[in-house]
Amino acid sequence: MNTYFLEQLMASPSALSANTSPVDLAPCVLTIGNFDGVHLGHQAMLAHVRDIAKAQNIGSAVMIFEPQPREFFAPATAPARLTNLAEKQALLAEYGIETLIVASFDAEFRSLSAQAFADILAQRLNVQALVLGDDFKFGHDRTGDSQFLRDYGLDVTNLHTVIDDKGKGARISSTRIRNLLLAGDIDAANALLGRDYAMTGVVVGGDKIGRTMDFPTANVDLKRIKPALHGIFAVDVVSLDDNGDVIPNGLTALTNSENPGIAGLRPHSLFGTANIGIRPSVDKEHDWRLEVHFPKLQADLYGLTLQVRFLHYLHGERHYESLEALKAGIHNDVIDLLEWRAKQSN
Repeated sequence: MNTYFLEQLMASPSALSANTSPVDLAPCVLTIGNFDGVHLGHQAMLAHVRDIAKAQNIGSAVMIFEPQPREFFAPATAPARLTNLAEKQALLAEYGIETLIVASFDAEFRSLSAQAFADILAQRLNVQALVLGDDFKFGHDRTGDSQFLRDYGLDVTNLHTVIDDKGKGARISSTRIRNLLLAGDIDAANALLGRDYAMTGVVVGGDKIGRTMDFPTANVDLKRIKPALHGIFAVDVVSLDDNGDVIPNGLTALTNSENPGIAGLRPHSLFGTANIGIRPSVDKEHDWRLEVHFPKLQADLYGLTLQVRFLHYLHGERHYESLEALKAGIHNDVIDLLEWRAKQSN
């Protein structure tokens, strides 16, 4: 999948650097939105984009916003991210989208009139047709809608909200999935996502508190303001290459024979226990972390890109009065999660 930032596509040739050429997009079918989570509702939209693109023998494209609009207007109260940019990019490619256009949502972008935005779609992005939700609004003060684009001359298909036929007709939405994840109902969230919920990030340096308590952890960079789920989880973890593909035995190849770790539930993975939250017991308020402990593993994971799949919710974050109490709590959590892992093999 080709990824472009809207500013790159809008820049005049004179504004580009000597090493950058103007980009002329091929004709495409476009859909627009946050696509946070790329859930079953989003996937229905993407399938429709692909079908129209195939019928017209043109490309398929998605426009997303970074930051998401509510993160721009009120970052402190914006919804937690289900997917960061890299995760979203990988999922859109997996679901067959050929071109991703990332629009920087800032004061300049939000001030665009509906007419100016339609001009960008038709004249700069070479959009031949659009697939949009039935409540899609755009332009300054949300003055544009699907009918505006039809009057402009663009072919617009509106899709109705996708309903979960197993959930009493409830709407499939990112908000609903966030609420399920926050409640620890991973199975129900996965049913709406159409896949297992996972996060991807690079292992970065931490403060090494876990190591001092004999529970070393891999600190996985979240790349989001805050995560969509909090607490203690059983996870399995794979290592990804630069293309986002799973490296066969990518983690086990780094281990030694005495401390090889514990096999995860999917191929090429290791089992881990994860804490995701603000770590209230170590006085790091609002310092969101995803820390994964791998029982019976000795390996250097710094710099690796890991995909962490959440398997089982144990409990929410707990406050411990001392590091000794925290150590005892972690010890009990690891025992409980290892017992859960053992039952999965029976």
